[in-house]
Parts: sequence; structure tokens; C-alpha cells
Amino acid sequence: MRIAIAGTGGLASWIAYYIQQETPHQVLLLSRSNQPAYESRGITVQVVDYNNAESLKFALSGIDIIVSTILGPSQLRLIEAAVRARVRRFIPAEFEGPPNLRPANDPLDRGRRAARERLYQYRNHIQYTIITCGIFYERFQPGGLSAARIGASSGFSGEGDYILNIRHMTAQVPVYDRNSQYTSICMTSARDVARYVVRALDLPQWPPELSVYGERMTVYDLVTLVSNLRGELLDKGTLIEPRVTRYAGGRLFDPVTWYVSEDMLRSELNQAVAANDIYRQRRVQTLIATAQGQYAFNNPNLMATFADIRPERFRDWVTRVWHLTEGGG
Repeated sequence: MRIAIAGTGGLASWIAYYIQQETPHQVLLLSRSNQPAYESRGITVQVVDYNNAESLKFALSGIDIIVSTILGPSQLRLIEAAVRARVRRFIPAEFEGPPNLRPANDPLDRGRRAARERLYQYRNHIQYTIITCGIFYERFQPGGLSAARIGASSGFSGEGDYILNIRHMTAQVPVYDRNSQYTSICMTSARDVARYVVRALDLPQWPPELSVYGERMTVYDLVTLVSNLRGELLDKGTLIEPRVTRYAGGRLFDPVTWYVSEDMLRSELNQAVAANDIYRQRRVQTLIATAQGQYAFNNPNLMATFADIRPERFRDWVTRVWHLTEGGG
């Protein structure tokens, strides 16, 4: 089969790697510009213009499956071109929590719903499935998602942007949901997500959703685990007034609390909206989504289907990328 991957970021790179290493399939990378680094790995790169329907259709000639890692109008045009080029299968850029857990007017959507609706519209012409994997581990690595070349266009991909800043040991943790239950999240490394995606390419039939996680844990256990590994306690004081106290990574960094409720987060969101602070809005909206359980799910069917794959546990991953040892890092 010929597999086209739309995008050139970190997840696309891992998917291309495992297609090359573990399958006989040919891989084609769709990119807006030349990619010498990929070409040096023997990966064919096709420069495409997502605003040119005819050239996009031509680029997809003979392609069997498309895996998309791009969002917004470009992905919609890719879907249209795929149908016209008679591509058999399509995996859209989801790679988060289950879509059914998101609100109708999801502020973090970034065009995902429109892509799902477009694929459903063409369901008699192209088969598709959604990959659910929760939060990428890479949010917690040095440099954050951006260091893994994931989510660069989101404006919310830096180190410490989500829940926990491991370098400075500060955290803003939605410990409980509205029912006073511990908030849980599912997480997976981008590398493991790629492994499962590549294995799923050869499934004879795709269900509407394929899910996987490397770890499901409460956010309380997440920060406690890291605190134990670092040998440092998080600041557990609750701030009454937000104030700027640190300059980190080129951005004024708001002091964070060890524990926040959804009501506290909504109050902070209102302040961010009033200040037109888009970055802060995205950060708080993601924490609210976490408190609402949007990244927590059960019964990952990809893991049951490919039981021979052992995804890396979060403890092992965070210990490796931060060079930590029990009691101090």
C-alpha cells in the first residue's frame, strides 16, 4: 500500500519511521515546503499547495491511506481531494480525548469537528477512524510539545504549559471534578501512538474510533509521582490574587497553585478573556477540559487488538527524559 502522511511534525515523523521499519508499505510525506531531513531518510516528500485542489488531487494519485496531522481548512481540503482521488481510508488529526466527551462549542476544537462531519458526509466513499490517545506525554518533556515538534500552531505547546512545570516544580492542578471525585487523564507518548497507528493501517475494518493510552492516572497521582521523583515538594499555597512573579521561556509566567477548582479556573478564564490573553485562555480552557474528564476514557481497543505492543509507562518515560531518580533528579 501507499500511505500519505499530511504534515511534517514530530508525530508525522514517528509514523513515517514505523511505516519504514515495520511494514512493506511505501510512505509519502505531504509538505508545504521541501524537507531535506526527511528525504535523507529515504522518505519521499511531495510539496503540496492545500489551496490548489487540482494539484492536491494529483499528489494523492495512487494513495491508499492518508494519515493527517494537520488541522483547519487545510485538512478539509485534503479530505475533499482524497475523495476525488478515490483514496480508500483516512485518519484525521484528532489524537486527544474522545470526541463524544467534548462540548458542542469546544473552544479547543481547531477545526476537528468540521473534519469529522466532512468525513461522515463522505462515509460511503472513504472509510475513516479517529485515534484517541489522551494527552501526549511530550507535554511534560523539557521544552514541552514544541520540542517534539507537535502542536506548534496551537499557541499552547511550551514547557510547563499544562498542569505541571517540572523544571520549576510549580503546578496548577484540577484535582477534583464537580462531583468531588479525583480527576483522571489518559496519556500516551507520541512514539507509542505512532506504533499503534501504523499497526492499525492493516486492520481489515476500522471501527469509528480506535483508542490507546500508555497511562491512566489521576492528576493528583501525576504531580505526586513527579514530586517524589524530583525529591521536591510543590508549593501548596493557594493564591488569592494573580500576579506576575517569574519570567520563564520568554513569557511572563503567572504563579500557579498546587490545587485549583473548576470554578477558580472559570474565574481565571474570565480574566484572560477580559485581557484578550489568548495564551492564558488556551491554558485555562485545557485545564477546565481536564477537570471535566475530557481526556479520560476506558477500554482502549487498540491495546486489546495489539496486545504484543507494550506502551511505555509514564513513570519510566518521565524518569528517562528528565534523567530522574527516586528522591531527587
